[in-house]
Amino acid sequence: NWHVVYNGVPLSTYTYQPTVKADAPLIFLGRVEEIKGPHLAIEVARQAKRSLIIAGNIPAEPQHQQFFDQRIAPHLDGEQIRYVGPVNDVQKDALLGQAAAFLMPILWDEPFGIVMTEALACGTPVIALKRGSVPEIVEDQVNGFVCQTVGEMVQAVKRLAEIDRAVCRAVVEKRFSDAAITDKYEELYCKIIAGR
Repeated sequence: NWHVVYNGVPLSTYTYQPTVKADAPLIFLGRVEEIKGPHLAIEVARQAKRSLIIAGNIPAEPQHQQFFDQRIAPHLDGEQIRYVGPVNDVQKDALLGQAAAFLMPILWDEPFGIVMTEALACGTPVIALKRGSVPEIVEDQVNGFVCQTVGEMVQAVKRLAEIDRAVCRAVVEKRFSDAAITDKYEELYCKIIAGR
């Protein structure tokens, strides 16, 4: 007998941005390691002819630094592809809010990618590969695009005008906000107390 209550996003931490510049960058935010797909984010940006900001830490294990040196660093030009390193909550809010889309090209079945909900809280659509929790958070063509391939992600970038940033924020308010998660726990506790 089990119940799912999703992770929550403190809405006060993330600023809803109803519009972004026409040339707004794409963003990848997360651990910079192969299973997270930052190299695929670079490929999406290059094929879509958009700029990309990569933010996040490189894990300490040697294989991750090697991955960065071989697969990420050669593409960093300070203009189209930039790496800004680890970020705090204030920087994360600014980066996600100014982005045209958040790229989530994961290569493993991640149980819950909370950064997707953080992006959506800013009004930023998510373009992701269909792995793990992605289909539970991203409703295809509503608050982003659920894709099977890098090629589909490139096409999704070209369709971003179809996504309403207000809907992205509304999805988080309804399903993933701190208030929504608190309500879910209260509802669960009441069921347990009532013996249901």
